[in-house]
Amino acid sequence: MSSLTPALAQRLTAEHASAARALTGPALGAAQSALEALLAAGLPSTRDENWKYANLRTLEKLRYLPAATAGGHAAPVTAALLPPTVPQFARYVFIDGVLAPGLSAPLGGAAATLALHDATAGTVTAGSADERFALLNAAFAPQGLTVGVAAAATARLELLFIAAADAEHGASYPRVQVEVGPGAQLALIERHLSGAELPSFVNGAVTVAVGSGGSCAHYRLQHLNGRSTYFDTLTARLAARATYRLHGTATGGQSARSTVTVRLEGERAELTLAVAALGDRQQVQDAYAVVEHSAPNARTEQIFRGIAAGRARVAFNGKIVVAPGASGTDSRQSLRGLLAGPGAEIDVRPQLEIYTDDVRCSHGATAGKLDDDMLFYLLSRGLTRETAQRLLKWAFLGDVVAKIELPGLRRQIEERLVGQLQDDTLRELL
Repeated sequence: MSSLTPALAQRLTAEHASAARALTGPALGAAQSALEALLAAGLPSTRDENWKYANLRTLEKLRYLPAATAGGHAAPVTAALLPPTVPQFARYVFIDGVLAPGLSAPLGGAAATLALHDATAGTVTAGSADERFALLNAAFAPQGLTVGVAAAATARLELLFIAAADAEHGASYPRVQVEVGPGAQLALIERHLSGAELPSFVNGAVTVAVGSGGSCAHYRLQHLNGRSTYFDTLTARLAARATYRLHGTATGGQSARSTVTVRLEGERAELTLAVAALGDRQQVQDAYAVVEHSAPNARTEQIFRGIAAGRARVAFNGKIVVAPGASGTDSRQSLRGLLAGPGAEIDVRPQLEIYTDDVRCSHGATAGKLDDDMLFYLLSRGLTRETAQRLLKWAFLGDVVAKIELPGLRRQIEERLVGQLQDDTLRELL
């Protein structure tokens, strides 16, 4: 079902016509094709099963014209606003989806190749109804980036996306295609931050392909301000013996939704998906992750830890599909949610669809309040109730944080989470 009303369809068409004036030739044709596909498919609504926890009420009010086209309504971004660099990582900064060379810090001799192009190159298509926001990105993104790592090479790269424009005047469309060659190794940091306290609208699309025997450690950090709207679509394909470790933290946005699809297409491919989400006040943090096992002897580990405070809603829908012929599949799901506010809501939903024999698949999901016995133990040791509660929340997130293998980045993420938990005393544990 679609939330694409006639009025919204008309506005999308008009704003696309304005944005398309900067395009010519194949770029214009591809963008127009993406718009036509979007208008035909529509955008999701809360009547769609996998979108019932998302906040889609803002869709009628958003401005879809790219901020780079709208111009003149973005907050200035300086180097002082950027987080510290991670040692030995090249950094490329994008403001509202467009590269900012003056803020970027490439490393000499980097093994990765980067190519900026019209956003139509390597077009992201909606492979399923849950990927329809990728069509919106394909229709409107003013610029795209392709990252390539050659066979047997090693690269470290950070992509920092700053949302600077006011949502009333334009949108930010990050767009990335990652290609990891056979036997290659890539460590990729992908950050999404706000350039000011302005409300912004971000709609990102990322594709990842990991070649035979290659590996990619992908760290995705969504730390926008609390007034922003964020939609994101990630699709990944793994060849034989490929390894993909996807680590995500989501603390920002007033309304945030991430859609992840990973296809294990080669034998003995491996996926680790570890996500932590924190919501407070009236935030909505929603994620849908589907993993498709289509080859034998592939392995998936899926971990989610979410905390909802205030009147926030935090949701994670994790689905694993084992196709016919994918014997020897080993998949594990551990989805846990913590209620930390009287008006908060946690929704964790594991799903398994198995169409073959000889598999090992397990899943577990829990949602509830802090452990009363552990809380009593800490109180009996002289801690205040507030400090004891925050210590237990910190321990709850440990399963995800511990999997971050880069010490410098892990420290930055820990400091961000401590700030979200609003307790400076936890910094003593870092």
